[in-house]
Amino acid sequence: MRVISLLSLLILLVSCKEEKQQGPKNLKVGTYKATLKVNDSVEMPFVFEVLSSNKLLIFNAEEQIEVDEITYRNDSVFIKPPVFDSYIAAKLTETGFEGNYIKDDLNRAVPITACFGASKRFEAQSKPITNVSGNWEATFSPDAEADRYMAKGIFKQDHQKITGTFRTTTGDYRYLEGVMDGNQFKLSTFDGSHAFLFTATVTDSTMQGMFYSGNHFKEPFVAKRNESFELPDANNLTFLKEGYNKVTFAFPDANGNTISLSDERFKNKVVLVQIMGTWCPNCLDESKFLAKYYKNNKDKDFEIVGLAFEYTKTEEKAFANIERLKDRLNIDYPVLLAQYGTAGKVSAQEKLPMLNHVLSYPTTIFIDKIGTVRKIHTGFNGPATGDKYTEFTKEFDQFVTGLLEE
Repeated sequence: MRVISLLSLLILLVSCKEEKQQGPKNLKVGTYKATLKVNDSVEMPFVFEVLSSNKLLIFNAEEQIEVDEITYRNDSVFIKPPVFDSYIAAKLTETGFEGNYIKDDLNRAVPITACFGASKRFEAQSKPITNVSGNWEATFSPDAEADRYMAKGIFKQDHQKITGTFRTTTGDYRYLEGVMDGNQFKLSTFDGSHAFLFTATVTDSTMQGMFYSGNHFKEPFVAKRNESFELPDANNLTFLKEGYNKVTFAFPDANGNTISLSDERFKNKVVLVQIMGTWCPNCLDESKFLAKYYKNNKDKDFEIVGLAFEYTKTEEKAFANIERLKDRLNIDYPVLLAQYGTAGKVSAQEKLPMLNHVLSYPTTIFIDKIGTVRKIHTGFNGPATGDKYTEFTKEFDQFVTGLLEE
């Protein structure tokens, strides 16, 4: 009986499911492994570290996301990632928490658990059969013509650990981290807005896998090694339709003022129009870059204006999300509410009928000092793309500098 009692106590201490009746009131300081339940057989893990009762860091490869909006109520914890309109609501346990990752406006909830003391995102059981470092030519939804799209996988592998991302014509899947377990490729990321999981069976030169976004979407993908593969030029995908030579719009700011490019502040200046949304991770990456660039160049006849397309259901909530983004990223340029209730790209194109389409959030329009559109860049190559991000920032600065010198 004594042995049985000791075993029962041990099981209670190590389980992420059990909980004492007098549970903890705060998250313990230390490292946790969180697991989002994609479906009955698939789970998407990520790792975070609690620094104090009201601050934690989420880790995705080289990325660290600081979260400082953590509140407690009775035996529950509420964790709101920065910028994005989503949150975790969970019941505290002796070994972590159990609850849901929630997006109210999209009516989505994904079950989530967190276990204290665990630090490995994936547990690899076997030695890797190959090294996936390098470039991969990928096709998502290969058998569905209407949904098919190309991507470029960029990976680095160190023993079992893999980092990298997939680039597409509309942006990248940000910082991915995972393992090669035998012939099984596993990568995930959680940034507070998106929960992504990529799994695949790999040979030396091919992949066949599945991409999961939360528990609401999945699609197959295939890939093959191709060091020379490149995606179409992001500067040639979106353009002005025939009969248009300028971009025009009139949208409100948070103070109720209607702003347009004919306003005095934009006259005789180089202007960037950023088509974006506060819910969009690639837009977050671009906004960080643009906010810093604007601070360094706003005294040079240079302006930026953001046009936010928000899926949140009310105008009040949409403006609250915009102001939260601006405050968090120290954005000094105006961000206008172009649309709320949907972030559909067809609806966005209707608001900007001079464009052939809105293919991606973000999309950036470069306008010279006399109001002529000089370039439209689709998507954004964020810091997770490594050399591509460095290349983009240099090209961006050279192009804007050229416009300013005209």
